[in-house]
Amino acid sequence: MTRSLRQNNEAQPKRASPDSIKGKIMNRETALITGSSSGIGLHLAHEFASHGHPLVLVAPVLSELQDVAADIESKHNVYVDVIAKDLEKENAAKEIFAEVGSRGTRIDILVNNAGHGFRGKSWEIPIEQDISMVRLNVEAVLRLTKCFLPPMVERGSGRILNVGSVAGFNPGPLLNVYHATKAFVNSWSEALATELKDNDCGVTVTTLCPGPTDTDFFPKAGMVETRAFQKASVSAPQDVAKAGYEGLMDGELFVVPGMMNKALVASRRILSEGAQASLNQAFYQKVPPEDQKRERGDFENAEVASQR
Repeated sequence: MTRSLRQNNEAQPKRASPDSIKGKIMNRETALITGSSSGIGLHLAHEFASHGHPLVLVAPVLSELQDVAADIESKHNVYVDVIAKDLEKENAAKEIFAEVGSRGTRIDILVNNAGHGFRGKSWEIPIEQDISMVRLNVEAVLRLTKCFLPPMVERGSGRILNVGSVAGFNPGPLLNVYHATKAFVNSWSEALATELKDNDCGVTVTTLCPGPTDTDFFPKAGMVETRAFQKASVSAPQDVAKAGYEGLMDGELFVVPGMMNKALVASRRILSEGAQASLNQAFYQKVPPEDQKRERGDFENAEVASQR
């Protein structure tokens, strides 16, 4: 069932419409999910598929997307397209929008999930890494929304799920650009949701704000050895995805999965910004080797095992 939407616009074989896939009651709302080859995005794809949504999956590596799509189809029997794009490229959003449109696919749900972070002292992190975070975590979200939101408003229906973070509610020394990008996502999403509601556009915006989650974010950011992963309450990405999907479909403004994360967000009303910054800086310090008991995948794999 998987079709690859390639940059060179190769002719693709015709396929049955999503409504005709045998043995599956299809949800008519098609979801486009970025960063869907791993982590929260991967499990969001499975969560949407489990509810019968046709999918368009976006990530940089085509082979990884095709593997994910095949797995989703085998488990959920839904219609899946894949688009390999590097969202840090300026034209990526427009190219995705054009490719989806050329196939006659209507995107009813936009999930802006792709993002990454880098840990370190501000004067030691290369500017290229800072700019990379801004491009993927902020610019790509803006560009994709600017493409897909106007048709939703014109139709009078649509949903947007933006993946922010609890990090966006307070300053984060040693992870300060990442915190700043997520502060943008949290604030902008809330304002956009208000604009759409006040103008009766029929489009909702939900911001998913996870705390520490067992994904590739930690090894890629150089943070597996930190207190944030080794000592904090770490969520399985499956649980985060489920909470995000349910909150989106219920039209919630913010979704903060986990009681500890809710408490962390609530603490900003009590603690000064300086105290919050100091708390987060301690959070991002590395723990001694003898205290590093956790490995990437522990929580994700445990959740998989619990469902067998």
